Amino acid sequence: MKMVKSLILGSAAGLVAMSGAQAADLPVKAKAVEYVRICSLYGAGFYYIPGTDTCIKLGGYLRVDMGVNTNGIFTSNYSTTSSNPGGLGNRFTNALTWRSREDLNIDTRTATEYGVVRTFFDAVFTWTDDSYTASSNSGLGSAYSQLGQSGSGSGASIVNAGNATSGGVATGSLGVYHAFIQFAGFTIGKAASPFSAPWGQYPGNINDALVGGGAALTGVNQFVYTAQFGNGVSATIGVQDPTQYYQAGILNFGVAGTGVGTSGLGFNDYAGTVAPDIVGNIKLDQAWGMVQLSAAAHDNNPAYYCNSTAGASAAGGACGAAGPNTITGHPDTKWGFAVQGSITIKNIPTGPGDTINADGVYTNGATRYNIHEQSQAGAWTTFAGTNAVGPLGKVGIGVAPDAVFNAGGQLQLISTWGGRAAFNHNWDPYWSTSVYGAYAFVDYGSNTVGSGSAADVFCGSFTAANTNARTGASITSCNPNYSVTQIGTVTRWTPVKNLTFSGEFVYSHLSQNNVGTVTANGSYGTGLYQLADQNTYQVLLRAQRNF
Repeated sequence: MKMVKSLILGSAAGLVAMSGAQAADLPVKAKAVEYVRICSLYGAGFYYIPGTDTCIKLGGYLRVDMGVNTNGIFTSNYSTTSSNPGGLGNRFTNALTWRSREDLNIDTRTATEYGVVRTFFDAVFTWTDDSYTASSNSGLGSAYSQLGQSGSGSGASIVNAGNATSGGVATGSLGVYHAFIQFAGFTIGKAASPFSAPWGQYPGNINDALVGGGAALTGVNQFVYTAQFGNGVSATIGVQDPTQYYQAGILNFGVAGTGVGTSGLGFNDYAGTVAPDIVGNIKLDQAWGMVQLSAAAHDNNPAYYCNSTAGASAAGGACGAAGPNTITGHPDTKWGFAVQGSITIKNIPTGPGDTINADGVYTNGATRYNIHEQSQAGAWTTFAGTNAVGPLGKVGIGVAPDAVFNAGGQLQLISTWGGRAAFNHNWDPYWSTSVYGAYAFVDYGSNTVGSGSAADVFCGSFTAANTNARTGASITSCNPNYSVTQIGTVTRWTPVKNLTFSGEFVYSHLSQNNVGTVTANGSYGTGLYQLADQNTYQVLLRAQRNF
């Protein structure tokens, strides 16, 4: 017994000695772990970057879209350009277009003696299938190659509608929506245009092609300053880059009456950009809603009377034997402008969270501040069938450049006006519906022959290219003025927070004023097509998870 007791005591003493030795090996004080801390200065979701006084927030969404009756997810089949040949309306027009997209944004903010320094970056990774560009097979838009193959088109051309060349295959795309710095009232970089209303081109819609107001909500390069006056009153002034989003085209119609360009619609003849657009707004933002008045000045800088990309013969003799295009001279530069009023009304009697968004806009030589997607770069050209004897089908044409000119003449600016509005209603915490409408009118001015107006410049070429319509041989009445009317609705279901399913329907109507027939290479082959109003629609289904 004494032996067992001795063994137990000896073992205990050994354990105590070992634990003491191990304790002596430990550091005197363990280093504190630096945990990520919540930053409450700028709202929910911000955290301090470890070791700094800068707060960061990560966000974004994952979105899946399916478009019905469209060759581009967010736009209807109104165009016959190589990038969106859906306006041909033949069996090669896509019934469905699918898109999957991941958006990631990074927001950092640091408090300084000059105020908060903010950086914001927003990028998207996108895969779109069943969106095709026409191949250079027959020129009829009857063979297509998959997304990612490059193409070349002629803008508003209806003779070679859908004709393009093929290139390499892409596996998706990367887009940068925003990348800007904000410091001491300045915004520098790619951000939403100060001209746009806070809801941009989306007063209550999903469709990108809504007419009637400024756009570029996904960002335009700019250098602007915003002053805050208190009580929700602010003013912004600065400059922005027009080249990506705000140049609708300057059309060169060559020698008057020669039918220059494809189907007499001229050639885009922009010179280099030499001046940014000047933009600004005055805004009142309070609990009841928002009112904003915005304006922009846009420089229209034409190239030469002899359009070197068109060639002497295609330019209807504008180049002649002069040789280099610099010898032929050029029109003078003209500044255009745009003004827009926007309003948001909140807390209306129909229910909590309901809103009304509306705006009205007028432009002169600054068309894309009104008709963003359906400007000259995406002019409306839509084909349809007909029961009439003679014509192969119908075609509706709406061309909306910034300006037009003839050889030896000066720029004639195009005017537009329009507006859009939406009523957004919440049925309950899970269901909501928006009803919206939009309208835009494109005005070329007086159609008097020999007046030199924009309409006279357009018709002199358009009619000459189509059997000299002013003699009544083909076009019985040339009038390039036209309007676009759109109505639509969106219903959304949010079963759980930040997960929304949406369904949208939008109807678009082109009301044009040309009467007669034109020679075109369209849906039913090459030949005469009757000029007529056109209609199109789109359905968009969406699932989106925000984070």
